[in-house]
Amino acid sequence: MMSNTAESVAEQLPPYIANLNPEQAAAVQATDGAVLVLAGAGTGKTRVLTSRIAHILMQRMAWPGQILAVTFTNKAAREMGSRIETLLHGERAMEQGQRSSLTWLGTFHSIGAKIMRQHAERLGFTSSFTILDADDQLRLIKQLLSERNIDDKQNPPKLILSIIQGWKDQGLVPEKVSAEDAGHGAGARALAIYKAYQERLKTLNAMDFGDLLLHNLTLFTQQPEIHKEISQRFKYILVDEYQDTNVAQYLWLRLLASGHKNICCVGDDDQSIYGWRGAKVGNILKFEHDFPGATVIRLERNYRSTGHILAAASGLIAHNAGRLGKTLWTEDEAGEQVRVRSLWDGDEEARFVGEEVEMLQHRGSTLNEMAVLVRAGFQTRAFEERFLTLGVGYRVIGGLRFYERQEIRDAVAYLRVISQPDDDLAFERIINTPRRGIGTATLELIHTTARARNTSMVRATRELLDANMFKGKLGNSLNTLLAAFDKWRALIGTQTIGEITDAMLEESGYRAMWQAETSPDAQGRLENLKELVRAMGDFESLTGFLEHVGLVVDMAESNNADMVSLMTLHAAKGLEFDHVFLPGWEEGVFPHQRALDEKGGEGLEEERRLAYVGLTRARKSATVSFAGSRRIYNQWQSSIPSRFVNELPVAHIEMMAGGMSQQSSGSRGAFLGSVSSARAQPVAAPVDPYAQGTRIFHVKFGYGVVLRKNGDTLEIAFEKTNIKKVKADFVEKA
Repeated sequence: MMSNTAESVAEQLPPYIANLNPEQAAAVQATDGAVLVLAGAGTGKTRVLTSRIAHILMQRMAWPGQILAVTFTNKAAREMGSRIETLLHGERAMEQGQRSSLTWLGTFHSIGAKIMRQHAERLGFTSSFTILDADDQLRLIKQLLSERNIDDKQNPPKLILSIIQGWKDQGLVPEKVSAEDAGHGAGARALAIYKAYQERLKTLNAMDFGDLLLHNLTLFTQQPEIHKEISQRFKYILVDEYQDTNVAQYLWLRLLASGHKNICCVGDDDQSIYGWRGAKVGNILKFEHDFPGATVIRLERNYRSTGHILAAASGLIAHNAGRLGKTLWTEDEAGEQVRVRSLWDGDEEARFVGEEVEMLQHRGSTLNEMAVLVRAGFQTRAFEERFLTLGVGYRVIGGLRFYERQEIRDAVAYLRVISQPDDDLAFERIINTPRRGIGTATLELIHTTARARNTSMVRATRELLDANMFKGKLGNSLNTLLAAFDKWRALIGTQTIGEITDAMLEESGYRAMWQAETSPDAQGRLENLKELVRAMGDFESLTGFLEHVGLVVDMAESNNADMVSLMTLHAAKGLEFDHVFLPGWEEGVFPHQRALDEKGGEGLEEERRLAYVGLTRARKSATVSFAGSRRIYNQWQSSIPSRFVNELPVAHIEMMAGGMSQQSSGSRGAFLGSVSSARAQPVAAPVDPYAQGTRIFHVKFGYGVVLRKNGDTLEIAFEKTNIKKVKADFVEKA
């Protein structure tokens, strides 16, 4: 019971602080200097961020335009904005759909783009620059490889683009990538392409995602007065999911906070699981070094999961060395222990999960409250087939999103050319869509002319038409197309962007193309185009809409049917379910062998963080399972349980051999029964781990398959070399 003194103190606090726990309140009120909020899973980090911003505004420490709040997704930014408006203006703000007054609340990319729109001229661009998506980036890389007669089979464009993106994530412009860093082979060629790629982007007046921050860094370092003006503009900086920042984002934030150092970063070092896309957990680990005297506040009270789930997750993650340390706890009930199940094979594992889902459903749980979280995509097939057999509704999170569909990409390409006539990639995509009789030779002439005169394809086409280089139907088609773009462009400011888009779809013949199409999906494509026009009603300008398309990284789930969610552990971060199934906890599957091979101990720790994320998605129950054998690459392979199983604290797990359907299954029961009594060795290792047909990995020779074994010597057919004999001690199962 609260004392009279405590009650009087609580009454004096504003509601947005009085309703917080002590650690959350401390994080909200610590407004001076650098603050790191270590927010464990389910501890209310979003509540802390929004309350902190509301506190700064309510106490008149800053105006809305003086607060920079950075998130990783548009969805998170929208949610944060809504919560802030509710705290400031009450529930009516949400009911009326009131937008956030924070003009600098958004993703890293959207904030970077906003800064570049204001200062693009300083780096040789115009403010109407185009933001390229991944498809356009890849096409540009292909063009550059072709121009240099570089074989794209030996040098895959996706690999080249990935290397370039990696350099940008590290904040490295081409001039800062040394030949030694690039190395030989693909790296060296990627460096040469990187330089040409950046030059071509400038000619196109375009930027890719990486450029939005990379050019910010260049602007800040080469233009001190711009850096000073922007850094002084923001009195407070707040960052969500700080553990997921890459090097470029880290440098960008440090530069912006270099003056006042009023930066508050909220994150969880135990949930840093995106190292494969450039995230550096070291950024959060060295926060106190970067900002001496920083305040560190740990949020450890969990409001999501039961006690046993939290204790199991905390015990598991404690095996990581690279962490700042915290232990989740709850005042709620202990709940069920984490169940650990061993199954005979992958099919039996899928049957077990299916039976558990049906049992939970009979007990009153909805399918939407359940999730199956796998480490790798190939694991989903068995569960999909089982759910289909049972008639259980399920959704696989992933697939094509709205703005990734062909017809939407085409329509957006038209709009990009209307907005930015020098956008060659967009112009090339639709110059012959629908068909206008424009062939390869015509395109090559336009390309050659554009490169020779250092201009865009649209300008080159106009010059070639003026020189009467295109005659007859071809000339008429190109003249009609360019005139149409001029007409649509002239409508900007006089008509809504929805009306302009509708006119473009009709007058270009694009809508008629799909109306004449007899394929089964043609009607669906026409419906998507209608939806595109309807969606544009939310935007005031064409530039704003195109920027949204370029930056959007998530789409809300539109299917509200009751279904089990089936997804990878990476996709599950930020979500929560009553009941979570975590199958495939076997060595080589989870932790994934590739992570161990490529990153060693660092990779293992990230895999363990991924396991921690999986467990902490569960509110009421978590079930871990592993199989004694599994079919991989069309071969049956014996499996041993993941080391993560043995790292779960014994007091918080219930170990059982098999599911309900397996408790009296003869020889299977004998096999599975061995795990319940000896937790340190849940399943006996196979007698011969390198039997004929086993897929292995060798540090020098790569992947291969065992042909035969003689003592401790294996004869192996390697994929990239000839058959070789090696000692078993020097290989690992793949």
